[in-house]
Amino acid sequence: MGDGAAHPAGRPVVTTPTQPLPRRITPANVLVTPLVLLAALGALFWYLSGLELDDIERRSINADTILTHLWEHVELVAVSSVLVIVIAVPLGVLLTRPALRLVTPPLLGLANIGQAIPSIGILVLLAVTVGIGFDKAVLALVALAMLPVLRNTMIGVSTVDKSLIDAARGMGLTRTTVLLRVELPLAVPVILAGVRIALILNVSSATLATYTNAGGLGTLIATGVTLNRLPVLITGSVLTAVLALTVDWLAGLAEAALRPRGI
Repeated sequence: MGDGAAHPAGRPVVTTPTQPLPRRITPANVLVTPLVLLAALGALFWYLSGLELDDIERRSINADTILTHLWEHVELVAVSSVLVIVIAVPLGVLLTRPALRLVTPPLLGLANIGQAIPSIGILVLLAVTVGIGFDKAVLALVALAMLPVLRNTMIGVSTVDKSLIDAARGMGLTRTTVLLRVELPLAVPVILAGVRIALILNVSSATLATYTNAGGLGTLIATGVTLNRLPVLITGSVLTAVLALTVDWLAGLAEAALRPRGI
């Protein structure tokens, strides 16, 4: 029977996918990205090994210095991303409840304004008003990455099929139970997509944390620009790109693994 054929009244229409659901995690999406990243790091090492580095360059891009800045960068991204998830996901859920829908537009507008402000602008504003340091950089990163998670949480929860919610309520489940067992699990793919975007935003924006004395790979980039040292600049830029792609790869694997079956 074709798609346009009529169905008897009262009989449920059962549809089947014309193609099988894609595999969640395949050898290709597990292996290709790491191999590309290893090739990029190998190319960087080959480039640096063929140069005669001066004292400033050797001090800036030796193994200990690079690992220190890399760890600072990872700390900035990890702490700010956890705070974004802890704040944005519950807030996004609350804003989908009927009692709070009146305040949803102004809060979303505020979040949009926060993301529209350039990263360096927020960092400078915080540096002028509350000082510099690791915690101030984290606050700026949270403000910059809040919107994708907040918006995707609201979209994911609010677009759950109402018939599923009504069916769960008809079985005697409370609103909280329906939220935890029906709405949130079905919203997971959309929420995780927002988290993935926020992670990449944090990795890229954290390069500016060096201007608030918070360290990170941005220190290498700033040193390369300020002192006109191209090897230092290239090293900082390549490592930042590799870290961003690594985080995106890991987030993609987590997104595929945590996606509820059948979605």
